[in-house]
Amino acid sequence: MDQASGAHRPVLRRTAYAAALFVAAAGSLVLEIVGARLLAPYVGVSLYTWTSIIAVVLTGLSIGHWIGGHVAERSVATCRRALVWAFLLAALTALGSLVLLRVLSGPVLSAGLGPVASIVVLSTALFLLPVLFAGIVSPVLTRLALDEAPRSRGRVLGQMYALGALGSIGGTLAAGFLFISWIGSTGTVMSVAAGYALTAGLFALASGAPTRRGLLAGMAAAAAAVALAAGGLAVRAFESPCRTESDYYCIRVVDFTFEAGRPSALLVLDHLGHGINDRDDPARLFSSYVELTDRLFQERLGPKQDFAAYFIGGGAYTLPRAWMAAYPRASLLVAEIDPAVTRAAREDLWLDPAGTIRILHQDGRTALQDLPAEPLFDAVLGDAFHDITVPPHLVTIEFAREISRRLRPGGTYALNVVDSLRAPRFLFAVVKTLQPVFAAVEVWADADQLASGGRTTFVVAAGDRATPVGRLASPRDGTRRWLRWPGGDLAARIAASGVPVLSDDYAPVDRLLRHVMEESE
Repeated sequence: MDQASGAHRPVLRRTAYAAALFVAAAGSLVLEIVGARLLAPYVGVSLYTWTSIIAVVLTGLSIGHWIGGHVAERSVATCRRALVWAFLLAALTALGSLVLLRVLSGPVLSAGLGPVASIVVLSTALFLLPVLFAGIVSPVLTRLALDEAPRSRGRVLGQMYALGALGSIGGTLAAGFLFISWIGSTGTVMSVAAGYALTAGLFALASGAPTRRGLLAGMAAAAAAVALAAGGLAVRAFESPCRTESDYYCIRVVDFTFEAGRPSALLVLDHLGHGINDRDDPARLFSSYVELTDRLFQERLGPKQDFAAYFIGGGAYTLPRAWMAAYPRASLLVAEIDPAVTRAAREDLWLDPAGTIRILHQDGRTALQDLPAEPLFDAVLGDAFHDITVPPHLVTIEFAREISRRLRPGGTYALNVVDSLRAPRFLFAVVKTLQPVFAAVEVWADADQLASGGRTTFVVAAGDRATPVGRLASPRDGTRRWLRWPGGDLAARIAASGVPVLSDDYAPVDRLLRHVMEESE
């Protein structure tokens, strides 16, 4: 019996090392995926956010592997103690990332570093150490596993590499498909920290009776954990800033009554205010570009009341809600990819989808492609852009052709574009992309924003005919005025800019908008 038990011990230890490697790899990739969601309420989600987080995670793992390689050359006892401390420190720093986010985000974002530098600083401060400590364990565990099977070194080495990769895959899938939507990004990070701490505890127990030095070190670690928890509670680090954390956004609804002077609410998706709704007056449009869009369609549709409109993106449902009230005979179809956004609009933004509105919880392009390829709409509105985070597939010439095929004669496609007035390269690319498809493409903007010379929300209108006027004014608030960009000047500037036609094969949206991140709103 004793001989059989002894024979099984190397297998059990190798299994334990393999499981620990799986946990370390999975936790690192969970932190990589959840990192963008943690930063979203502060800096949004963009190519730069993902690039920074991925780079930081790879840097941390590389440094950790290098340190772990040096540790792996030491004695077995030293390696086992190192595993306890590496997992314990990974747990503490993972939990600490939630505290650091609350403590550092304000100072970093107000330090004048610029958006990209701020994203890099926050990503490094939050995620470098947790993945570094998790990275230490990989070479150490591999060395210990090799010691248990010296005659199968190649096989063991391959198994450990494979388990590390499987852990990374499992962590990625678990974070993206399960944890974030079930327990939120904050809960996900706390779960990773708990997993690391549990693994450290199991290795500590397996090491036998602790020495006095080990007991003192353990007490110091426990004290650090208590202090970290107390500090986190003080800054509310373990509470999610989101009302709802969906598969797509951190969703919040903010009472806007004080600012508006009447009952109203603001929908915030990640870090961006996405729309303001008035409880009692759906036609009250607080955002200038939303009212501009409304006025443009009034001019282009004329007296028609029974028109059909397709909205690419729902958000706060501000304009669909206004048109439901103003045009009870109109047929309104909204493609909103996130059901949680629609739920928030219904529960807190006074959306009543009964009657003339139909909602599809799909991507705006795929939903359109599922419809018959024939004229269906008098109006198509593109409002799925999230600040300067633009889904490239919604601005390509192929998508423009899909829209054109479904517009009735006299119909209009309008979309909002955020860009810099000084060098609106993305705006120019959008216009250049639409021009081969539509006979008339116009750019409109708020006159006051044009005077400021900075970051501006433009409205691009395209169709088979031009808007009959070149200036518009708000019927509710005469101080709001909008101007159409003179066609000759616009054409000359587009030609000089050298921007490409955006296609499904080539749509460098982030590069075209790179300069906008450096401008204040």
